[in-house]
Amino acid sequence: MHDSEREGGFVIVTFTDFGREGPYLGQMEAVLAHRAPLSRVIHLQSDAPAFRPRAAAYLLQALLAPFPPGCVFLCVVDPGVGTARRPLMLRAGAHWFVGPDNGLLLPAACSQGAMEARVLRWEPPFLSQSFHGRDLFAPVAAMLANGESVPGDPVQPDALQGWDWPAALWEVIYVDAYGNAMTGIPANSLSDAVVLNLADEHIPYRRVFGEVGPGVPFWYRNSIGLVEIAVNQGSAAERLGLEVGSPVGCAG
Repeated sequence: MHDSEREGGFVIVTFTDFGREGPYLGQMEAVLAHRAPLSRVIHLQSDAPAFRPRAAAYLLQALLAPFPPGCVFLCVVDPGVGTARRPLMLRAGAHWFVGPDNGLLLPAACSQGAMEARVLRWEPPFLSQSFHGRDLFAPVAAMLANGESVPGDPVQPDALQGWDWPAALWEVIYVDAYGNAMTGIPANSLSDAVVLNLADEHIPYRRVFGEVGPGVPFWYRNSIGLVEIAVNQGSAAERLGLEVGSPVGCAG
């Protein structure tokens, strides 16, 4: 079932909005350790945009490049947990994606090539109403990493949430610890001459931070291929009042 068995097992990659504090990530990791003890677990991100699956989806897509073929991505940004939203497993290219049907998985999966989508039919003996990351998605990710078959009903990709989302999201999708604001705009879609408009300010392109003075805002092509808004030696989020969901425009 996998293309990338390695010494010590497969790679399971977690991507969540659980935060760095509290028990949630540890509880989910405990399930993975119990059910897939030979697998390596990489916590890609635990501070994905909280309650914002669309913003998180564009961020996840941009973060895939360094991973070898055959990973299982366990993705939980799930404000609809316990409702009628469907649980999914997607086989896309050489990867698996496991998580809720709220759009979170789609941009990343679509970027990997041919996709097979299934709605999970497997359920654990105990399934809490509020923590499907631990009780449902983590066991399924572990089973896939072990090469086990997981029951699921086929569904057409165009019936999934997020199928009709645009290739570029002209919004802030993540603010890092420095106050830099990543957008959902592919960096290669803009020319150097483009001037962005945020908070009624015109933001020009610069290649690196050192090309502007301290406190000056600019946009650049970041290391994961997205347009990012920054301030040299300062916080773009504070300087421009930016947060996840803030719109980005082009200056006229």
